[in-house]
Amino acid sequence: MFRVGLTGGIGSGKTLVSSIIERLGVPVYNADLAARALMNNDAELKAGIVEIFGKQAYNKDGLDRVFLAGAVFGDHEKLSGLNGLVHPAVRKDFNRWVALQTGSPYVVEEAAILFESGAGAEMDLTVLVYAPEELRIRRVMERDQATREEVLKRMGHQLSEEEKMKMAGFIINNDGSQMLLPQVIELHNKILKSRE
Repeated sequence: MFRVGLTGGIGSGKTLVSSIIERLGVPVYNADLAARALMNNDAELKAGIVEIFGKQAYNKDGLDRVFLAGAVFGDHEKLSGLNGLVHPAVRKDFNRWVALQTGSPYVVEEAAILFESGAGAEMDLTVLVYAPEELRIRRVMERDQATREEVLKRMGHQLSEEEKMKMAGFIINNDGSQMLLPQVIELHNKILKSRE
């Protein structure tokens, strides 16, 4: 199965691009949503998280994301430990999911940290949804009712757009200067042609 990795900085519009691709009949795996589900439902992953962070990592509703975010903030060792548990669990789940997809010429994995997690290396094609930093900051502030500082802090955990652009095999520009739909259709047709 031909695998396409779709990424973009926070506020770039990658989820919008994913939804267009899904409407074209292509299965999309959202790695961020999968990671959240796995951290709540995968017994082995949960045990690993409790081992590193203690029982307070979970409350009656499941994973305590606020506690976990506070625990890893500024602590590269704990963040690395968490990533060392979550990324392999997501890879395993993605590969299981891909095996279930039939009847489609390709699949897409949407992941905010596609390159940072190492998942980009497993893809046949990587796609970056690009938007300038100021536009992304404004979008996230409006979408999440977040402060500029909060958005910048979240951006600090991702590679810069310039670094991602060097790694991407295809770039979709979502800064408002070009229509999004024709770019996504161009990508879709390019992939279909390569699969003939």
